[in-house]
Amino acid sequence: MDLIYLDHNATSALDPEAFEAMRPWFTERFGNASAAYALGHLSDGAVVAAREQVADLVGCAPAEIVFTSGGTESLNHAVKGVWESFPAKRHLVATAVEHPALRALALWWKAQGGEVTDAGVDGDGRLDLAALEAAIRPDTALVAVMAANNETGVLFPVAEAAGLAKAKGALFLVDATQAAGRIPVQAPAWGADLLCLSGHKFHGPKGTGLLMIRRGVRLKPLMAGGSQERGRRGGTENVPGIVGLGRAAQLAQARLGDMARVRAMRDGLEAQLLAIVPEMRIHGAAAERLPNTSLMGFAGLEGEALQLKLAERGICVSTGSACSTGMREPSHVLRAMQVPQPYAQGTVRLSLGHGTTEGELQQVAGLLPELVAELRALGRKPI
Repeated sequence: MDLIYLDHNATSALDPEAFEAMRPWFTERFGNASAAYALGHLSDGAVVAAREQVADLVGCAPAEIVFTSGGTESLNHAVKGVWESFPAKRHLVATAVEHPALRALALWWKAQGGEVTDAGVDGDGRLDLAALEAAIRPDTALVAVMAANNETGVLFPVAEAAGLAKAKGALFLVDATQAAGRIPVQAPAWGADLLCLSGHKFHGPKGTGLLMIRRGVRLKPLMAGGSQERGRRGGTENVPGIVGLGRAAQLAQARLGDMARVRAMRDGLEAQLLAIVPEMRIHGAAAERLPNTSLMGFAGLEGEALQLKLAERGICVSTGSACSTGMREPSHVLRAMQVPQPYAQGTVRLSLGHGTTEGELQQVAGLLPELVAELRALGRKPI
């Protein structure tokens, strides 16, 4: 059975070119990048080169890059660093649809005695800028707004949000994890003081990522221990991973033009299914979205059941639901959008990659209506 992988927003395969770039740093070029001899100098040079590559992807200066283990660590460094570095400000503003990693940090912020305000979205997942502006106060330390939502793919007006944050003296954090490799990422134009992303979302190695800290912003390190990363993250550098991240960043930048093809395939699939499947909707369809993401809602079935049916046929998608206290509930994103319960419960997400083909999507288009009809006929109870 051939695999059709349509879950690139969850993770992507390591690009062979990135893997080959990493290979020698596991074996003959194994030196510690902090060592003061030739083998160490080789590793240090590789880290320097990778820093320039990822800085080019983000649009910032290489000195503003801190290599991390991924998006979650980067978010932790940003949020906890702001908390510790600005004790006079104890208010955090975020959107109601941020990634669970940021939502967990919002709970942490509250547990430390701080306050958190969520800015809402409309029915298509678009950020309510007026609500965001109203939420920011003189004691707001940080405003966190994702560049693109991981479920709907809806793009957020980060530059406008940054202007609102800066007007009231708050720092601005952008989670660009889903954006990198799909749309241009430009930290300065976006007004980002802090920006994070994760390598495995754009065909880099798992366990790699970065936090951009704008020049002039001083944060306490999340991981103390050594002078690595200009004293901002202690610990021996993961040279192979950093090299792979750098090469993947180069490839992602070069392939941005392919996203027009991906968008056309996504739009064609959606139009084809909407024409033949009753009681179906595309969440966020009226908003500007990532070119690769489609969050589909089907009334009268469970999204998890549809996901499993597709998986039996070698088609990998994800659901728009999350487990909570043993019950299936719509995700916080769909709740924030006030999606009607039948469509929220019957949601699956398809996220395409640069390797996705028209033939693969036609197979999915030919199969989905049949599976939807089958599950609706079963009248399956909620899982």
